[in-house]
Amino acid sequence: MHKDDARITEALGPTSVPLALRRVLGLVVSGQATNRAEIARRSGLARSTVGQQVDHLVGTGILEEVESRRSVRGRPPRVLTISPQAGTVVVADVDSAESQVAIADLTRRVIAQETVAVRIGAGPRAVLDAVTERLQELLEKHGRDPGRVRQVVVGLPGPVDFEQGCAVQPTGMPGWDGYSVAAHLRERLRAPVVVDNDVNLMALGEAVQARMDTPLLCIRIGSGIGAGLITTGGDVYRGADGAAGDIGHIRAVGGGNVLCACGNVGCVGALASHRAVLRGLGIPESTDDDPLHGARELARRIADSEPTALHAVRQAATEIGEVVAMLVHMFNPRTVVLAGPLSELRDDLVSAVRAAVYQRALPLATRKLTITATQLKRSSGLHGGIALATQDVFSPAGIARLLADEGPTEE
Repeated sequence: MHKDDARITEALGPTSVPLALRRVLGLVVSGQATNRAEIARRSGLARSTVGQQVDHLVGTGILEEVESRRSVRGRPPRVLTISPQAGTVVVADVDSAESQVAIADLTRRVIAQETVAVRIGAGPRAVLDAVTERLQELLEKHGRDPGRVRQVVVGLPGPVDFEQGCAVQPTGMPGWDGYSVAAHLRERLRAPVVVDNDVNLMALGEAVQARMDTPLLCIRIGSGIGAGLITTGGDVYRGADGAAGDIGHIRAVGGGNVLCACGNVGCVGALASHRAVLRGLGIPESTDDDPLHGARELARRIADSEPTALHAVRQAATEIGEVVAMLVHMFNPRTVVLAGPLSELRDDLVSAVRAAVYQRALPLATRKLTITATQLKRSSGLHGGIALATQDVFSPAGIARLLADEGPTEE
């Protein structure tokens, strides 16, 4: 539970949200029940109790009851859904060259998404102010009340202290270490803020939006290499201090004395990241006119089957595959998803990683394993952020906050 949630729960009291109301809302949110009769049957609550709680949730604008579009004889049945006007969640996926931002309603429907072209090296204030400004413009443009923003989620490309809402000793992010991203955005957007590692959000997006089997391990190969793990229960595994998944600093088999930005030598991120591949091919990562120049140029060379580019990608994939094989033994995932610019270059990366994993890992760990490229590509982090936001909104503390915003709760 976040500190904000704890304060809200304490202020409202432990009995401020009746268990019956939480059950009713939970069944509708999960899709397990879509009408009053189904809710009564699945919850075991009396129909009168269900009716009272449904009426309250409809009256506060959290739920809406509409006629079903199914073709039936007689009067169409009425179904319960989350109201599109119940609130908005906003998400920012910050990356080294640019950030992706999106707004969505509480049904996880994306209302709008855009790109903010501010490099992470500009520092946290410049990046977050640009992100905030664009989000506020999207809210206004699409008629979403800024006072009904229920949750803000931000993904950062480095280790994150989830409780404090800040990056912790990130490489390649000058000025971000310890900077309170959560406090900065909470002040400007007037809503609860969650800050997480970008690959955690990507992994959650692939599990929830792309419906991939869990446990799920997402590997992002970008300026560095990171991993996100979703458990069988659908939870993000973050570790004790937010450092879980920072696999780019594992020593590579062929690492040698290659210097990494962390100060060590031989890290797999220094040898096999997208940035490392570009450097080895002599391709500038960005230009003044195009922050994504490197990605575009490498994609062109791969499409043209240039031998040196193909060799560089396959060699990087082999090094990454060695690390993935170790992680497969450690976590025994059902799905491994490869994301980032290299994963979008034909099938060379996925094929080479798959070959390395099946060569190194034992059959017990790989007999039901799927290794694939991202299904959501660059929007996976946004979808993961939206999923995390709505999970928080409909948590016990989130429901208490939601009802407090809408008025007193009926007992």
